[in-house]
Amino acid sequence: MATTKKTETKTEAKAAEKKTATKAAAKTAEKKTATKAAAKTAEKKTATKTATKAPAKKPAAKKTTTKKATAAKVEVFVEFGGVQVSIDEVVKNVKLTNGKAAKDITVYIKPEESKAYFVADGEEKEMDVFFC
Repeated sequence: MATTKKTETKTEAKAAEKKTATKAAAKTAEKKTATKAAAKTAEKKTATKTATKAPAKKPAAKKTTTKKATAAKVEVFVEFGGVQVSIDEVVKNVKLTNGKAAKDITVYIKPEESKAYFVADGEEKEMDVFFC
């Protein structure tokens, strides 16, 4: 009987080892499955974040047509003693009287004296304006 007990004990020990090994293998398999599931979940979250962070397409710029305002033609006259003199004419004569191109010209018209006083690039000058 002693031999049978040893054999039975060895058999029981081997069976116990197999159960333990099977349980360990099952736990390892569960851990791998859980890890794979966690990895898939992480991939889904990353994909969702990436999808939400994708730059939105800008709407096409609206083409608007703007009508350019045409400048109205303005004419200015100085009238004295029943006679008119165009400001454009006075400015043209001031430029001729100055004799050289000027960057800044300021014109003062005094109809009672029939004169135009002007300052061209810092130089004071005068000219006659004929109200005839």
